[in-house]
Amino acid sequence: MGLQTGVSLPIAGDDLPEVTATARHAEAAGFDSVWVGDHLADGRPLLESTLALAAAAAVTTRVRVGLGVLQLALRQPVWAAKQIATLQHLAGGRLILGVGTGGSVPAEWRAAGVPLEGRGRRTDRVLAALPGLLAGEPTALDGLLAEEPHAPAPRPEQVTLAPAVPRPPLWIGGGTERALLRAAEYGDAWLAAATPPGELAAAGARLGELAARYGRPAPRVAALVIAAGVREHGTRAAERLAGFLSGRLGLDPDRAARAAVAGGPKEIAERLDAYRAAGVHHLVLAPFGADWRGQFDVFAEARQLLGGDREAVRTGTGSDATVR
Repeated sequence: MGLQTGVSLPIAGDDLPEVTATARHAEAAGFDSVWVGDHLADGRPLLESTLALAAAAAVTTRVRVGLGVLQLALRQPVWAAKQIATLQHLAGGRLILGVGTGGSVPAEWRAAGVPLEGRGRRTDRVLAALPGLLAGEPTALDGLLAEEPHAPAPRPEQVTLAPAVPRPPLWIGGGTERALLRAAEYGDAWLAAATPPGELAAAGARLGELAARYGRPAPRVAALVIAAGVREHGTRAAERLAGFLSGRLGLDPDRAARAAVAGGPKEIAERLDAYRAAGVHHLVLAPFGADWRGQFDVFAEARQLLGGDREAVRTGTGSDATVR
């Protein structure tokens, strides 16, 4: 199977488009998946991720719908499992479950009344219990429920969620060694964010080594790419995007410049081809800026170019083949 492409739906900001409109447009443009991020509060008006994705699933029939990524440890774990099961049911089995530990916005953890410390350990516990919960099997909750410091351990309990649903593909986000280990132990794929393609091939090899410890196949490599699709002034767009990656996400300027994907269809196709060469099997493009519709169209043209051979990408003369 070749490279697949998806787009991130805008669900944050002061002037939000309709989720249903963006999802329909993405499906009509031929993308393979649509995605939403997940925050409780990050300083912007934003929609709740599972509800937004349910709306996207309701108005589409073909595209996969992805959580990129759900902060499991920020939620009461059994409710989170119920949301995941419900979303998988409503989406007709089209859900891709991306999971991360979060922590980039400490204020939202305080607002949720959930400790930021220990979030990685709590995430692992939920991931271990999730297959049983989604299968509708009685599942022990030992270690899953929040405990007050110095309180006696709660009595072990079991819970069953219904209806049973097929477990969605599990993609693990995060760029640390611990995130790679988590992907190797639990994940079907590793979802890298704002990572230059040159770093991904080595990470893919590392995933194979780690997965062998658990007797599992190496997770595939997917990438979330923040991209500025423009018709003109591509250099200016690349500089603005690199500044955002450096200032908002904390990337050093050189790494931010290598991770920035900007320009017209030909320029974006060339950059995305570098991700394909690095072993990425699924690219998620997050539009940078307010003109989501125009950027989706640029991304779609780049996707069509990417469906041809590498000479077509270089010259900007693609075929009508879709990327599958």
